[in-house]
Amino acid sequence: MEPLPSARSDIGAAAREAVEAAHNTEQLALIQAVLKAQQLTQQPASTPPPVQQSSGSAGKWIGIGVGASVFLLTVALSAVAVAISVVSLTVCVLVLRSVWHDIRKTR
Repeated sequence: MEPLPSARSDIGAAAREAVEAAHNTEQLALIQAVLKAQQLTQQPASTPPPVQQSSGSAGKWIGIGVGASVFLLTVALSAVAVAISVVSLTVCVLVLRSVWHDIRKTR
């Protein structure tokens, strides 16, 4: 028995919506990573500037180390978010391809 034309259009619409949802998930993950990075890198504005600072102080190097660590953590989180998005999109595409081939076989 051949599926109704409306059923085929419903499956096509569902496939388009699934691909769009996977794309939106990837965008939301990237936006979330950027917002988290901004929160981690913002410094409070209410701290008064130091009165005197020597050029070779250990505080400067500690600050550089902390800043570099935050930057590398942000890059790592972004890479994980992109990897998760790519895997989910791949799985979605493979499932949709399998469904499409099953539909084509039943004709």
